[in-house]
Amino acid sequence: MTEVLPSAAPAPTDPLRPAICHRPVAELEAGMDHIRSAPADVGTLELIAARPTFAERAVLEEAKLDLAEGLVGDSWEQRPARTSADGGPDPLKQLNVMSSRVIAQIAGERDNWAGAGDQLYVDLDLSHDNLPAGTRLQIGEAVIEITEPPHSGCAKFRSRYGADALRFVNSVEGKMLRMRGLCARVVVSGIIRSGDQVVKHSD
Repeated sequence: MTEVLPSAAPAPTDPLRPAICHRPVAELEAGMDHIRSAPADVGTLELIAARPTFAERAVLEEAKLDLAEGLVGDSWEQRPARTSADGGPDPLKQLNVMSSRVIAQIAGERDNWAGAGDQLYVDLDLSHDNLPAGTRLQIGEAVIEITEPPHSGCAKFRSRYGADALRFVNSVEGKMLRMRGLCARVVVSGIIRSGDQVVKHSD
């Protein structure tokens, strides 16, 4: 049975409203120095967003990360994956994590971030060099592990933020920096809160 934390059950919101602007490439690229300078070892969890259904988002101040369910209240368990042997959800894609600096450059105000479809938005260097697959991150009481599958921009991302945004995150450097984000799985269950430190394990 899914556990719903009292502070983690606001009414779902629709992040796909027309007010989201589609920024041109030149404007997006103007933020690259800021994106590249994200902290490497200790960052911040800036936003938590569950996907109660395929078309909804719920921004949470507090949530639980669970070994079996991923982000409790999210619909990951109901999302079939072509890569899984049984057609169920892919355990290596339990969580999607995106740079808060990248989504802010693309979408502007925080109210527009959750439309990207990721569950965790962090101020941390997500590049392959800094966080190779297998790296673990402590967030609040929980620990997540970076997994191998890539997380790339898709048609839904383009429709929400524009074709230039899709090209921006899928550029050669964008892929090296994982500007569209990364995949992860929960390895230690626990409560997380917006504003928690995100700490890269050194071992």
